[in-house]
Amino acid sequence: MLRRNVFGLTAAGLFAPSVLRAQGAWPERPLRLVVPWPPGGSTDTVARLFAPKLSEVLGKPVVIENRGGASGSIGAIEASRAAPDGYTWMLAFDTEATNQTAMRLPYRVMQAFAPTTLVATGPLVMVAHKDAPWRDLAELVAAAKRAPDTISYGSAGIGTLAHVSAALLQQLGEFKISHVPYRGGGPAMTAALSGEVPLLMSTVAPALQHIRAGTLRALGVTTETESRHLPGAKGFAQQGFADFAAPTWWALLGRAGTPEPILRRMHEAMAQVLALPEVRGRIEETGADVLAGGPERCRRFLNAEIAKWGRVIRDNNITLDS
Repeated sequence: MLRRNVFGLTAAGLFAPSVLRAQGAWPERPLRLVVPWPPGGSTDTVARLFAPKLSEVLGKPVVIENRGGASGSIGAIEASRAAPDGYTWMLAFDTEATNQTAMRLPYRVMQAFAPTTLVATGPLVMVAHKDAPWRDLAELVAAAKRAPDTISYGSAGIGTLAHVSAALLQQLGEFKISHVPYRGGGPAMTAALSGEVPLLMSTVAPALQHIRAGTLRALGVTTETESRHLPGAKGFAQQGFADFAAPTWWALLGRAGTPEPILRRMHEAMAQVLALPEVRGRIEETGADVLAGGPERCRRFLNAEIAKWGRVIRDNNITLDS
């Protein structure tokens, strides 16, 4: 799936960033930002919130290319084949970590890409349909232990963070619920709202309005403590699952081999853009916390996520046929 959107220059004179000081000729032409998900999803939304200002800061248009499919892997494969010249970037989503173990890929993310900016992280939330009998996680776990695999939960697909984090939750709590994968978060949410599945593991933004309306009931979030984006919903770590954490995340990656001055300049530009109240505020409205973490922080985070979820995927025999 391919869709282009060009954010041109507007009010470039409003910015006087250090990144515009002479540091080589880059960029001399428009930049390509690969979003390996279809338009309308969280990754596409985050990209479109920062891309216009990034265009202004860098002085060249940023061209978003939506290349969705196969849990983000189609777009990632495309980006991994680009020249390391600083003109192709990718906004990676949390599935980039799980894909490394759950899928057979022609690239390894930490070898093909250069971590540049850890843009934001946020919680996942487990929600129950309003007619479901469980009021909290403890009640769900008790019911699942009485009748293993008789309670189903939906997710955006096999191998997604929602799927593997629920697998870890079951592993730690020694209970079993049945996974029902859907082709994306939209269909999964529709199934949860209709009662087709009584449970759903989801990002916060699409669930929030339904939780507020009382259609869905939050049983817990995957941050270690209560999230400010969903007051009243306790972290799973607060509900007997010590140290449980499964943040969703977005990271800007360049191609491995891109000259270091370009990577540094791009991170400086991203840090400046993400500090703008109108950008930070709108991203945080989606249920995320903006971090603007630098290359080394981004690298450590991605390595840890790949290792952590790789173990969970192997321990639970999660494959594309699961």
